[in-house]
Amino acid sequence: MAALRTIGLISGTSMDGIDVAVADLALDADTILLTPVGHTEVAYPEPVRTELLACLPPGDCTAEQLCRLDTAVGQAFAGAAAAAIAEFGPADLIASLGQTIFHWISGDRCLGTLQIGQPAWIAERTGVPVVADLRVRDVAAGGHGAPLAGRLDELWLADAEAPAAALNLGGIANITVVAPGAETIAYDTGPANALLDVAVRLGSHGTRHFDEGGALALAGTVRDDLLAVLLADPYYAAAPPKSTGKELFHADYLREALRGLPEVTEPDLLATLVELTAATVADQCHRHGVTKVIASGGGVRNPALMAALERRLAPASLVTSDALGLPTDAKEGYLTALLGFLTWHGIASNSPHATGAAGRRLLGAITPGRGPLRPPEPVTRPVTRLRVQDHI
Repeated sequence: MAALRTIGLISGTSMDGIDVAVADLALDADTILLTPVGHTEVAYPEPVRTELLACLPPGDCTAEQLCRLDTAVGQAFAGAAAAAIAEFGPADLIASLGQTIFHWISGDRCLGTLQIGQPAWIAERTGVPVVADLRVRDVAAGGHGAPLAGRLDELWLADAEAPAAALNLGGIANITVVAPGAETIAYDTGPANALLDVAVRLGSHGTRHFDEGGALALAGTVRDDLLAVLLADPYYAAAPPKSTGKELFHADYLREALRGLPEVTEPDLLATLVELTAATVADQCHRHGVTKVIASGGGVRNPALMAALERRLAPASLVTSDALGLPTDAKEGYLTALLGFLTWHGIASNSPHATGAAGRRLLGAITPGRGPLRPPEPVTRPVTRLRVQDHI
């Protein structure tokens, strides 16, 4: 099968900007061959980012604001795709996971999920077909629609000889556990950058958005009293499949956790939130007997968080996804490209045991490009592996 040049687009829960990854994808018998072509990050226009953050809980969002943001995010994604084509050459397919604006959890079920960034803007700007709205079919089938990384990870780590975990450190931390002879498990473990970024914005009165280089956290001391309050949240004890987001972990949540405690300095707050992420991730990895953790996402750039994880995860080893061929800053973008590729070829792209869906489902909806849609004949044989390579 000839390679399909696919662009993956996603903006995570941190809302820093749009992650763009370009891959050549091909199918060789039961193996998907993924060749990374290049990746970049495109920042949102500051007014768009500010409005997105303001619409998150505990904020509110009117129908007019939602419509304006859906358009603005769609146009921003279209610009990012056009820039990728200009830099890396023509594309055959674009996949977009959009911008999650709300993830509706009630009890242990996900009842709905909303991603904005209208794909018609991408198709109109580039002339390339777009696979988007990739989460909601899994939700309709009884799943959480997240984390979808389970599909990439179970293929990528299929030959692991001992239990391994792929860890994504975005706004929310999630793990995929792949073990010989066992079903894939994937779920959100709790906050990663979400509460860290909230703390920085609160402490700086909005002048800073994140703890650059983990400097504040490294200067602080873990407050055991605050950590105990945070760890008491029932989410951590809930059994998977499960997912969460900024609907739970937001500014008011943090204010409530601090209420009644002796004053907590900003460095101590950041150090404690780093410890919260490390503790909750490590607890779940130990629960599944994981011997190796492969980390990716923006949190990898936080030395305080990586040091805390390494300490908490021992004796399991901690490496980054770069060691296995996928750039840490772009793994979610390559995941998105893979999901689009699978849908284009008629291959189910969810992991039901991970998300809780009733079964395998073909995900997403396709917006035509400039010409008529000409997808290939659906692939009927099982796909069992993904190999990252330097060239096809």
